[in-house]
Amino acid sequence: MKETEGYLNVWVDGSFSNGAGIGVVIDDGKKKRIYKKSVQAKTNNQAEYLSAIFALKKIKQIFGKNVKNFTVKVHSDSQLLVSQMLGKWKIKDDDIKDLFIELHNLTLDFKKVDFIHIPRKENKLADKLSKAY
Repeated sequence: MKETEGYLNVWVDGSFSNGAGIGVVIDDGKKKRIYKKSVQAKTNNQAEYLSAIFALKKIKQIFGKNVKNFTVKVHSDSQLLVSQMLGKWKIKDDDIKDLFIELHNLTLDFKKVDFIHIPRKENKLADKLSKAY
């Protein structure tokens, strides 16, 4: 792989209980970057989207213009997020539509962004981070 190319695995999760939080793990194969943050969200689904948006923005911040050569695999236990990003499910909620558009537009800055649905047990670190804001 050339220095200007990249392959990243990302795990994202959002939570909503006494407020909303996100957890993000970015792994470039050499280093894992771990983030947790409180966010403004009214629902768990909004927090899920915000975690993926945060992840792609953070990658752009870290790696700059090189992201146009990056393949990113976004792992999420949110079936709604993954199914909507893959075009399998319709988006009915107007707030989610706005977040979908923002996330979709961010994906255009990368070589490729894949959204992969995983079981919750494979997303333990991002889940824990999302609840520890």
